Amino acid sequence: VAAGMNPMDLKRGIDLAVTDVVATLIKNAKKIKTSEEVAQVGTIAGNGDASVGKMIAEAMQKVGNEGVITVEEAKTAETELEVVEGMQF
Repeated sequence: VAAGMNPMDLKRGIDLAVTDVVATLIKNAKKIKTSEEVAQVGTIAGNGDASVGKMIAEAMQKVGNEGVITVEEAKTAETELEVVEGMQF
């Protein structure tokens, strides 16, 4: 835009790119079925920390595919899993 490009053309281009990227991600995605596979993905997401992967797998088992997992920074050094039933605000 600062170089003189039309902002609407830029937006259309970004929208097309997003559509292509999402389609490619869906095409290349692999479904995971077991708790061990969830733990592997969680370990990778947790920067190689297997304990994080195990905790994520445990959380997924408790909340199911439609549940929500929220990760928060704690004031202590210990890692814990808290399950809340229903809605929380």
